[in-house]
Amino acid sequence: MAMKRCENGHYFESEKHTSCPSCGVANLHIQPTVAVGRTGPAAQARADLDIPTMARGQAKPAAVERDPGATVGVVRKKMGIDPVVGWLVCVEGAEKGRDYRIRSERNFVGRDPKMDICIGGDDAISRDNHAVISFNPKKNTYLLTPGEGRGIIYLNEEEVATPKELKAYDMIELGQTKLLFVAFCGAKFTWV
Repeated sequence: MAMKRCENGHYFESEKHTSCPSCGVANLHIQPTVAVGRTGPAAQARADLDIPTMARGQAKPAAVERDPGATVGVVRKKMGIDPVVGWLVCVEGAEKGRDYRIRSERNFVGRDPKMDICIGGDDAISRDNHAVISFNPKKNTYLLTPGEGRGIIYLNEEEVATPKELKAYDMIELGQTKLLFVAFCGAKFTWV
């Protein structure tokens, strides 16, 4: 799998796409990044997810057949899609200006392209599981949890040693990268 970086800092598979699908190219098929060898409900749900990106004005993506024995996330099970529930925006670091989609349930963060949220260009971030950002669809809450990486995570300048609840516009620091948290789902909107 050959990864290419567009002029806006997004990574994409050059073998699947002729140009960056994150930059607004209509009617392209985007598959989420999945960690190889990872197990568990969130990883399996993302591995099984194969839903075309909706073009502007398109009402609903086409149905996709899935492995009947695969574990599926709650939101995806109810809706048939794994929608965005929030974003991280890089405000300082190698990928300044880039955004990262947060999906329902657990999102593994690291610099390996196989992570759910891949923050490349900062070798102070662990390749695998530097942190986990989760969204609880029952409570509409977000948590930041330290991963298995060596580096310390900071939330609003405070070290994160145990899971901490995220609030809109919180600042997360991983390695030499600062990320602004933007919530989409919450008190005013929810997918389910």
